[in-house]
Amino acid sequence: MIVITGASSGLGAALTQRYAADNHNVLISGRSEQKLAAVIAKLSPTEQANVSVQAADLCVAEDVSRLFSQLSSPPTTVIHCAGSGYFGPIEQQDPQAINQLINNNLTSSILVLRELVSRYRDQKVNVVVVMSTAAQIGKANESTYCAVKSAVKGLVESLRVELKGSPMKLVAVYPGGMATDFWSTSGKDIDTSSFMTADEAALMLKNALLATQHGYVSDLTINRG
Repeated sequence: MIVITGASSGLGAALTQRYAADNHNVLISGRSEQKLAAVIAKLSPTEQANVSVQAADLCVAEDVSRLFSQLSSPPTTVIHCAGSGYFGPIEQQDPQAINQLINNNLTSSILVLRELVSRYRDQKVNVVVVMSTAAQIGKANESTYCAVKSAVKGLVESLRVELKGSPMKLVAVYPGGMATDFWSTSGKDIDTSSFMTADEAALMLKNALLATQHGYVSDLTINRG
């Protein structure tokens, strides 16, 4: 079983299609049942049979627990794609929107990783945390976004130390610009015509997650060309 959060659009939706097409059993999650249903509607009947849906607010601990409680066995892979963007000069940013940014990106990651480590730290589960290249370098007019993504990076790196010797593996993914609906809700007017598509990023990520007996990709930066 592969669990994909933030699957209602963008990279999460593209990963859903690719894994379902390869006959993997997939559980997808997002806040909106309507948007998740739209993702399912784009799949073929054969692909749809491979996908289960569970709406959840990952900023709520009870929803996170409920999501994984429905699994009858540990997942092989969890890909945490959930998040949002918010940009602009810091003096113009709305405090409420900043708090929402923190919750959607950092709080959700903390609660998901807390739940996964609690349940599966002694299981061979690959946990993939999708962040952004904003976690690696500061960018003008993206100060709070860079801050929360950097915090998630610190969370992942710290948990790796805690999990030393555990069969659970944490994979950090840093995508660059993708042409998705992310930008339309971020408050940043940008030309995405040269950006990679979500499907391109999904293909690169899916291929990179193929591990060997003695090795795996622990950190992946996916830059646009």
